[in-house]
Amino acid sequence: MAYSTNSPAGKVVQSVMDDLPGLVAIAVVDITSGMALASHTNSPTLNPETAAAYNTEVVKQKQKAMSALKLSGENIEDILITLTNQLHLIKLAHNGTKFIYLVVNSRETNLAIAREVLRASADQLN
Repeated sequence: MAYSTNSPAGKVVQSVMDDLPGLVAIAVVDITSGMALASHTNSPTLNPETAAAYNTEVVKQKQKAMSALKLSGENIEDILITLTNQLHLIKLAHNGTKFIYLVVNSRETNLAIAREVLRASADQLN
């Protein structure tokens, strides 16, 4: 997906790419529709638009679980999925309508740095 750096989502994608040049893929996703508002990939096999749709369901299911557990006053900050060679991070915007989906190589990227980059970038989505 091409993205415009004039849109807030496009600016976020560009900002994360600038701060984490070794990323595998990124998408800014609308939670309601599951659609990627902007995305980029450095991998021929990872489609961030497809991943956006599936990870929207991950977010929605976690929100349902929190509701069932009566975790009122709690909000999802981020979700980390650790694979053999990759880290998949989902960072929700403060208003809860969008999230940033990031894939990085676990051997090349420091998790704390990736989380900080996502935190700063999520602030741009509000």
